[in-house]
Amino acid sequence: MLSTEFQRRTIPLEYAFGIARETQTETEVVTVHIEDEDGRVGIGAATPSAHYGETAATVEAVLPDLLAVVEDVGDPLHLERIERRMRETVRRNPAARAAVSIACHDLVAKQLDIPLYRYWGLDPTNTLETSYTIGLDDLETMREKTTAALERGHETLKIKLGTDRDLEIIEMIRDVAPDVRLYADANEAWTPREAVSRIDRLAAYDLEFIEQPVPADDPAGLQFVYERSVLPIAVDESCSTLPDIPRVADRCDIVNLKLMKCGGLREAVRMIHTARAHGLEVMCGCMTESHASIAAACHLAPMLDYADLDGPLLLADDPYAGVAMPSGRIDLASLERAGTGARLE
Repeated sequence: MLSTEFQRRTIPLEYAFGIARETQTETEVVTVHIEDEDGRVGIGAATPSAHYGETAATVEAVLPDLLAVVEDVGDPLHLERIERRMRETVRRNPAARAAVSIACHDLVAKQLDIPLYRYWGLDPTNTLETSYTIGLDDLETMREKTTAALERGHETLKIKLGTDRDLEIIEMIRDVAPDVRLYADANEAWTPREAVSRIDRLAAYDLEFIEQPVPADDPAGLQFVYERSVLPIAVDESCSTLPDIPRVADRCDIVNLKLMKCGGLREAVRMIHTARAHGLEVMCGCMTESHASIAAACHLAPMLDYADLDGPLLLADDPYAGVAMPSGRIDLASLERAGTGARLE
């Protein structure tokens, strides 16, 4: 017998978080708890994005149906069956399905008394440093955010772009942080020709890649940029689910998967293997998420080339703890708890 519950929380961000299309000051998280008859609780969470057609309200609306699937199946070890039936029950709403998937995986690993990475047979020492994102703002505020990130020990930064000040922003970041690894993310803000021109100039600042330079609904534009870019191209908005990978494989170098886009941990693992089969590198990213969901994503780190799992680091007060990330390093090896490591503090 399994019992289930969920709760919606509004969590303030430490700083206003700006990207090319919006600015957030808070995030809405819907947490899911699934408890077995021995009192073990699996924890998951949804942080939906209106850009992908989900809100906290839509998550709350479909969760009773999704959790009814879990209760009907009864045994959380039937993970494949649960995720298949959730897809059949709710065709969309991937963040809601991801919350339940994460909670089920956490509960299964707790029942087996192992951390989740061991369930997948992964090496916890083969891990990564997450990037820390500097959101769009005025230059002085972005400088302050960058300085604060350096003081916390972060050595990999992702910089949000998509303004008429992009070159000035990167010049300032490099002045403040000359030695860090830098990624840049335009969040669909440029036209193809703008992208090629800006990338040519930004390349002088030793960027590792440019993420989502053009709108996702312009695959020809993405191809245009990829064929002319002097920097590697990553895609995010252009790659939400597994079938997207073959469609973008000839026009990017890196795919950025997110649990909130793809709908669950098993689908995320399938996406990683599919991307590898197409010769692509893989990043796992996130929304402004709590440890309640990011803890699970951290267990994917040994399978990744890049991690952008800084969601909890952007929150002012996360009610959940998770996998330790000192100075951004995803420290799976120090995890002493079974499951994902997520816990309510």
